[in-house]
Amino acid sequence: MYRFIFRVAGLGTVFAMYLTVKKVFIKKSFLFPSAAVRVPGAAAVFPEAGTEAVRKSLHFLIALCPGMAAMNYSMTILLLSGGILCYTVMEMLRLSGIRVPVVSALTDMASRKRDLGRFVAGPVTLGTGALFALLLLPAPAAQIGIFALAFGDGFAGLAGKMFGKTRPAFLYGKSVEGSLACFTATFLFAFFVSNNFTVSLIAAVTATAVEALPLKDCDNILLPLAVGFAVRLAMNG
Repeated sequence: MYRFIFRVAGLGTVFAMYLTVKKVFIKKSFLFPSAAVRVPGAAAVFPEAGTEAVRKSLHFLIALCPGMAAMNYSMTILLLSGGILCYTVMEMLRLSGIRVPVVSALTDMASRKRDLGRFVAGPVTLGTGALFALLLLPAPAAQIGIFALAFGDGFAGLAGKMFGKTRPAFLYGKSVEGSLACFTATFLFAFFVSNNFTVSLIAAVTATAVEALPLKDCDNILLPLAVGFAVRLAMNG
């Protein structure tokens, strides 16, 4: 099973980066838009869809955590905790003017306009969501919660930025297309883990509802936990 997840996460990352290249280098210019010279931060350099693609590639990679935990649970918890701590330190260094090679560049690439001059919390909340799911939930529920975060939220963001046109008020600015992508991806991966239609439906509805809320980066923490606990209740019921 985990070989399949590794492949999907890898393909999702490649697809997200392809969209970045397509949006940034083909449809715009070979290098950077002229605005990038005047405004600091990659939110000015990369179009919104491009930065979304970079962010969601990180979402896809978090799907590797359940497989890693199955092989070595303690090491996975340690790596997630250490990764969150290390990123926090490096982000504080970046804000103080000390750039860390690769990490600071990726942070710039993934930052939104609202992140300019601020601590970019997305990677921290993403790792924290996966960490809490592994610590607080049994394996099947934690797996589905993390897959909902990785693929449900991941594909929702990409679909919303690339194809989202219908944005009713009850979705708080999110698109129907993105919500459908979240529902479909979560349902498929939940069914892949549980082989249970009802459990998968509950997971998909929960993920779609949480993803639509205006939680900003906090949805990275709430979404896997909400889905995981909903799945746990459904399985126990």
